[in-house]
Amino acid sequence: MAAAHTDYYIPGPSHWPVVTSIAIFTMFVGGATTLNGAGIGPMILGAGFLLFLYVLFGWFGTVIGESESGIYNDHVDVSFRMGMMWFIFSEVMFFAAFFGALYYSRIYSVPWLGGEGSGAATNQFLWPDFVASWPLLQPPSDYGFSSFKETIGAWGVPFWNTLILLTSGGTVTWAHWGLQKGNRQQLVLGLVLTVLLGATFVTMQAMEYGHAYHELGLTLNSGIYGATFFLLTGFHGFHVTMGTVMLFVILMRSIKGHFTPKHHFAFEAVAWYWHFVDVVWIGLFIFVYWL
Repeated sequence: MAAAHTDYYIPGPSHWPVVTSIAIFTMFVGGATTLNGAGIGPMILGAGFLLFLYVLFGWFGTVIGESESGIYNDHVDVSFRMGMMWFIFSEVMFFAAFFGALYYSRIYSVPWLGGEGSGAATNQFLWPDFVASWPLLQPPSDYGFSSFKETIGAWGVPFWNTLILLTSGGTVTWAHWGLQKGNRQQLVLGLVLTVLLGATFVTMQAMEYGHAYHELGLTLNSGIYGATFFLLTGFHGFHVTMGTVMLFVILMRSIKGHFTPKHHFAFEAVAWYWHFVDVVWIGLFIFVYWL
């Protein structure tokens, strides 16, 4: 590996941000057209996803090549760490808004519509038959919402997924310990286990969604409960998917012999992200499934 530069490295112009924007826009267009029943929608969505995979491989490869060539010094490392910390903070605020929507709906909106406090007049004239109980199993059909049979219990798939994610947090930490000790075998094995656990989580959540849609009648159209349920769990599932992809990339790099006990920020960044995903899921399990 070449010696690290003493000056702060500033990368040159890159086409990857532009390609990324095109890929994400294509996926959004494909997703919107698919949800609206357009036959070409899945094809557009698939094209956008393939382009996004190309971006991941290409952009990751560029950064990895720069890192392996030794042009990143301690100042660049500090910038990477600050950037990752701010990114995770933005993700915290992202989920805080969703949890806030759930809290407001349950604690304020539902009791108010049920006639508590100043909502008595609203209940009498707008929705006199409304029952203020969470979850709202009978949303107003007059407004196009569909009712559902029941919610998904906390002690089935969600409980096992909680154990899976908590275990994956332990395996990625164990892999980190192996890296710090220079034990490449422990590093690779820990990452393999973490990737498998992440993929298992996503698979089980997909099965849970299928059960909710086809057997319970719980969909995005099931009023405020359905909207908040799928919004929170869906975005979290997306984060788990992306975290699993990043962990897989780190696994491939570890197999190739990348990272040293002193220089492995890419591994640490993904591990931080994974622990963040774990913490968010604990909140989801408690406030969405359990309480």
